[in-house]
Amino acid sequence: MSSLADIPFSLLDLAPIVQGGNAADAFRNTVALAQHAERLGYQRFWLAEHHNITGVASSATAVLIGLVASQTTRLRVGSGGIMLPNHAPLIIAEQFGTLETLYPGRIDLGLGRAPGSDGATQQALRRSPRSGLEFPALVEELRALLAPERPGQAVRAIPGAGLDIPIWLLGSSDFSARMAAELGLPFSFAGHFSPEGMAAMRLYRQLFRPSATLARPYAMIGVPVVAAPTDEEARFLSTTQQLKFLSLIRGNRLPLQPPVPSMDGLWNEWERAAVEQRLGAAIVGGPETVRRQLEALVAETQADEVMIVSDFYDLNHRLRSYEIVAGLKTPCATGTANDTAGG
Repeated sequence: MSSLADIPFSLLDLAPIVQGGNAADAFRNTVALAQHAERLGYQRFWLAEHHNITGVASSATAVLIGLVASQTTRLRVGSGGIMLPNHAPLIIAEQFGTLETLYPGRIDLGLGRAPGSDGATQQALRRSPRSGLEFPALVEELRALLAPERPGQAVRAIPGAGLDIPIWLLGSSDFSARMAAELGLPFSFAGHFSPEGMAAMRLYRQLFRPSATLARPYAMIGVPVVAAPTDEEARFLSTTQQLKFLSLIRGNRLPLQPPVPSMDGLWNEWERAAVEQRLGAAIVGGPETVRRQLEALVAETQADEVMIVSDFYDLNHRLRSYEIVAGLKTPCATGTANDTAGG
């Protein structure tokens, strides 16, 4: 078992819009968060593609990655992820080829197959109902576009071809785990909204085939973390993430709401169970509680890296949470991740 000192910590951001705020505020906060994370020694800062979701401003994901990379110097910046079936692989190859050219050695390309949206928005994106099933072929096409140019190649990504951009496969089930293992790519499991990640991560390791990209498996686990000076304050602040998932379950997506003293009376028993199921892997507490639960998570999943997702109404509380988590370990020794997964 690895101690927390041996495990790189990274962050996932959705450029959240809070109640009373707007997208411009969200983008300023995202930059402030990334700069704070860099000072604290975090490994990566990823942004996730979503569309038509009130409270989430990270829809133009590649654009925001460029913004964050331009305002930081060391931090790896990438997608967690790009929903590849929403796009032509050539467009993604060109976008990330451009980012890698502007910020060499700092860009990650995480790929998912979900729509990141509702049915009507999928139609607006011109996404085919079969797009998810075509994901393996789309990944193969994208990888070919990012590979060194071949003689007689008719379509090229300029820039993009021949650039060493780390590709990750993301998933909340065993589909991407199997595919990442077969291709010898790093795998990131979305434990922040699908907590049953142990089986998928175990399967990935069991089926992994060494490749030119990775000699051994490299798996990251996403987890919601709300850290505060005390368990009591953390539980209070965590009601913001409970309210977020409650609004998703009700189909009435809202900007991030301020925390409340109690969720009693705000949800029924079925809704409470549904929210708690979605947040089953959430780590909420003071420093020692968070340390103990993170150590247990790493021991259970054998994760090589932990990606933290945090929903806070107040930016300062989120900054403080990152500080508390970073304080649980020494600054990341990044050699292992550099050698294996573009770290």
